Amino acid sequence: MQVYQYPQRSEWKALLQRPVMNVEALEGSVKNILQAVKQEGDAAVKRFTQQFDKAAIYNLQVNEEEFTIAQQALDAKLKAAILSAKVNIETFHKAQLSAPEIIETMPGVKCWRKNVAIEKVGLYIPGGTAPLFSTILMLGAPARLAGCTEIILCSPPDANGQLHPAILFAAKAVGITKVFKAGGVQAIGAMAYGTETIPAVSKIFGPGNQYVTCAKQLVQQDGLAIDMPAGPSEVAVYADESANAAFVAADLLSQAEHGSDSQVVLVSCTQAVVEDIEQEINKQVAVLPRKDIAVKALANSKLILVNNEAEAIDLLNEYAAEHLILSCNNPEAIAEKIINAGSVFLGHYSPESVGDYASGTNHTLPTNGYAKAYSGVSVDSFVKKITFQQLTQEGLKNISKTVITMAEAEGLQAHANAVKVRL
Repeated sequence: MQVYQYPQRSEWKALLQRPVMNVEALEGSVKNILQAVKQEGDAAVKRFTQQFDKAAIYNLQVNEEEFTIAQQALDAKLKAAILSAKVNIETFHKAQLSAPEIIETMPGVKCWRKNVAIEKVGLYIPGGTAPLFSTILMLGAPARLAGCTEIILCSPPDANGQLHPAILFAAKAVGITKVFKAGGVQAIGAMAYGTETIPAVSKIFGPGNQYVTCAKQLVQQDGLAIDMPAGPSEVAVYADESANAAFVAADLLSQAEHGSDSQVVLVSCTQAVVEDIEQEINKQVAVLPRKDIAVKALANSKLILVNNEAEAIDLLNEYAAEHLILSCNNPEAIAEKIINAGSVFLGHYSPESVGDYASGTNHTLPTNGYAKAYSGVSVDSFVKKITFQQLTQEGLKNISKTVITMAEAEGLQAHANAVKVRL
């Protein structure tokens, strides 16, 4: 990792740059795949699945027998863990549901807002080196709670044309029965435009590699909604003298192993802390099964020494991390000053891993600095908020002067007339 000592504020912007994804270089090939899927449907999805995943797929949709086989094949401990995590995630997200509250803004004028579920949503679940079945819980549970009537899932098959049993088990656990063996750009295209087998949806959720991210951004230009701009996973850790170097090193490596384009950042006011954590990172990474990936990610990563706690907080808010760990003596006080982060983990016993899997909060979070303006996925992500108003005759009379005056001042006489004709 690169070490920076007491950087000037003028240097922060350059220092906190994420690994750059060259979207322009991808767009041409991604557009071609999307166009082919739009025009050819299932045939194109199958062709690209053979080309990119080396899998010959005859039936894109997972059948009931495959769900049953997955249920039987999966280790009992893993099944129990998935169901335990599901309960926590549902418990946390249920609290986000709210009933409409009618507000009488003036006598006879009532206004309210109602959550209405997005009817059709599509979930993209990466496979490859790490099948992210946990993301099914994070997306499927709030989608069900929100009341979405059609929830479909796409995930890339292995070379034998199968999905990982944990993906099918988790899907069934949250009530998703329409699962398709399709990954990459072709899956995003299928959910965006629809094929003979895969239905079109109104909004697409889920992480993916740079090709999937580019595809989501392109279909958004066609009017489809996506969960949020997303890039490689990242974590920032603030560590003071009370931090356990082994704990912090493990937290940093937990994100570094996600992918070679991931980034981890350590911020501290104490040089000895930085040095101890750096030694622990070198020790722990040497024995990781995904060492090669983690080492590449560490090359994108930073150890930053700052002058004091206040400067550390400013730097962390400027970085706007997807995950932020406060490994310090006073995490509650510092957390109150954090204004830019996807999800915050307080204290020495709150590893980011628990949020990734089972504490209950959602792990689909804004990356690449988007935490300055975006929130992570929640029940709200799966609903539209529609406003309503109802006026009595007396209510219209009470508000009429205000509306007529404003409409006429804007030169919109028909607006004014719509009130006048009723008086």
